[in-house]
Amino acid sequence: MNLAFIVLEYWWVILPGILLGFYAQMKVNSTYKHFTQVACDSGLTGAQAAREILDRSGLHDVEILETGGHLSDHYDPTRRTLVLSSENYHGRSISALGVAAHEAGHALQHKDAYAPLHARMALVPVTQFASTATTWIFIGGMFMGMAKLATFGLMAFAVIALFQLITLPVEFNASSRARRQLIQIGLISDSENRDVGRVLNAAALTYVAALVSSLLYLLQFALMAAGNDE
Repeated sequence: MNLAFIVLEYWWVILPGILLGFYAQMKVNSTYKHFTQVACDSGLTGAQAAREILDRSGLHDVEILETGGHLSDHYDPTRRTLVLSSENYHGRSISALGVAAHEAGHALQHKDAYAPLHARMALVPVTQFASTATTWIFIGGMFMGMAKLATFGLMAFAVIALFQLITLPVEFNASSRARRQLIQIGLISDSENRDVGRVLNAAALTYVAALVSSLLYLLQFALMAAGNDE
């Protein structure tokens, strides 16, 4: 069974995930872009807001760094650094505050030993290996036949799906912490809180889409493995 045949036979399985992924990316980009044009009342930059949240939580040793790229913001638990893209590091918009506070939320999770965060951290190496393996599985399928590699694909996508599943509570919890901190410290108003929520909810949809996509690929390889046993 070659790769082209597999793609044609199981297109109906993975198509919803592909479409949801496109929609999620469009949604987060449009929402983020819209609220980059909405200035926050406090006049703080994303970096200043994140610093305020971290300092209020006693995380004075967590460094905030600037990086290039679009929405390349992240928290690095191994180095205890919060990395913000230039547009959010210097930006004074609702989007900048929302994204910066979200990443600060991950730092608060780390401080509180939030179990799902530590579970995700532990899964990172094996997930990276599984992601690399899927590429070779597809390439190998062109020459060996995908049915012969279905079991390996099943295991690889099971790991990826587990990682995406654990990622959901991590991301939603970070967003919840972010909005709560912004309100408690007085960095945003109630109306701004709703707008921050729209930015963070749009971003969260990308993680939902990633989980759905990985589950559908898992289903695809499960069907292939079952068909191979017949």
